[in-house]
Parts: sequence; structure tokens; C-alpha cells
Amino acid sequence: MLNQYKTAITELDNALNSMSIEIDDPIKLSEEAIEHISNTLSEIKTKVIETAFQSPEVEIEFFKTVKPKILSKLIYYSSIYKIETKKPHGGEKIIRAYLNNELNNLKTFFDNNLEFYRYHRTESTYLDNKYFLRGNHDIKLNIDTNYFDADHRFTTSHDNTIAQILANDLIQVYLEDELTKLEKKPKKEKVRLNPKAQQIWTSSKVALIELIYALHSEGVFNHGASDLKDIVEYFENTMKIDLGQYHRTFLEIRVRKSNRTKFLNILKETLTKRMDDTDE
Repeated sequence: MLNQYKTAITELDNALNSMSIEIDDPIKLSEEAIEHISNTLSEIKTKVIETAFQSPEVEIEFFKTVKPKILSKLIYYSSIYKIETKKPHGGEKIIRAYLNNELNNLKTFFDNNLEFYRYHRTESTYLDNKYFLRGNHDIKLNIDTNYFDADHRFTTSHDNTIAQILANDLIQVYLEDELTKLEKKPKKEKVRLNPKAQQIWTSSKVALIELIYALHSEGVFNHGASDLKDIVEYFENTMKIDLGQYHRTFLEIRVRKSNRTKFLNILKETLTKRMDDTDE
């Protein structure tokens, strides 16, 4: 049974990775991810309610490791959606204060659950039968009040807390990356460029990364002597875009099940159509 759930997690991870390289907007990405994760979690919930676990040990493993991996993704994307939709309009100082306040909220959760953090981080097991068996909660063990309103057929006293811890680690990375982007953000130039001379990349980041790798592979810059990093920085500076972890994105492009050169194929088809239309 657990293997089926673990397979579902792998399939979910693959789907979320595909979304992340195709969708640049964090709000739109979060919306798509939340819907996909919710459907997966709902399917697993139905199976758990209808099928008994083989033993208490298997039930503990599910609620301690399996369910939190899925639920943490839902919490993460829900949090990113709220962070982005509530982000204030204003200068760098205002946005920085907002992001730091979100980091402080994570610290507050950590402080309020310090004892359980220690239990989780040290991979302890002596209270697993209280934390991760359904209907076996102990009111003395700092239970989240949301637990009492939850469906106890699919919830233990602390599986949600594990999920929140996993999600908070990801949220912290996201917030720190956003703060780093603020530091790298170029200052406004005193002399404005001719608007017609400046070109802004309005397609997806993954499309530009695919194009850059193709150009670098062909060696079209400086007789093939240009380093990939230099080419990426040139495009980022010229087109005012942050391509982030472009190496990781390229790896994800490589493992596409089909149409690995998706953007290049589109370019070829579009140009060919333009030539055909011109000939007519």
C-alpha cells in the first residue's frame, strides 16, 4: 500500500516540476499546483479511509513521512499564493520589510513548536504512537487546535505539524531568494534609454534558456569562445530578466518525455509559415 502512495508522490513531483519550468508567474503557478496537489491528496484520502493499514507501524510511517510530503506541497504553494497576492506595491524598502515580516512569521512557528522540532530533527520515535496514530492523541503534547476540527479518519495529532515544518523550509528559501533578487536588482539609470531601442523578453524564461543553450552549443558568440555564464548574464542585463537557476532548468528540459526542443520547434514552424505566407 505504501508503495502506491510513494509512487503517487513521485508522479506529483514530476508534474510540479513540469509546471515550474513552463509557468514563470508564481501566482499562476501556485493556482495550478494547488489544484493538482488537492486532487492527489483527495484520491489518497479516499484510499486511506477505505483500506485499513496492515499494522500500526505502517500507519505511523504513512502519517509521519508519506502524507506530510504531499500536504507540505499544498501548504507551500498556498503560502506562496498568499505572499505574492498580498505583496505591497512600493519601493524596495517596503517590499523588503514585507518579506522580512514573513520570515519572522516562520520563526514564530518555530518558537511555538520548538520541542516538536527537536523531536523531528533528531529523528526520534518514542512518541510516534501518540503523534502519528489516528485517534491516539495526547492533549498534553501541544496539539494544533485545527486538529479538533479535522477529519480524524485521515488525520493524526501531528502529521499536519510535520507538513508545516517541511513547507516552512521551502518558504524560507523562497523568501530569501526574493530578498536576494532585491539586492541584485539594477538601480535606475539617470539617462533613460530610447524605449524603442530597449527590448524586453516577454515569452517564458524556460524558452529563453532553451534558446541560449542552443546558441551556445552552436558557438555563435565570439567564435565559440564565450562561456555559457557570460552569455546568460548578457541576456539578463540586456533584457532585464533574471533567469535564476538556469542549469537546473536545462536539466528539466532534458528530461522532458517529448518535444525537448519545444521553443526551437515553434520558432522553426513560425518562421517557415511566415516564409510561406510571403511567397503567396
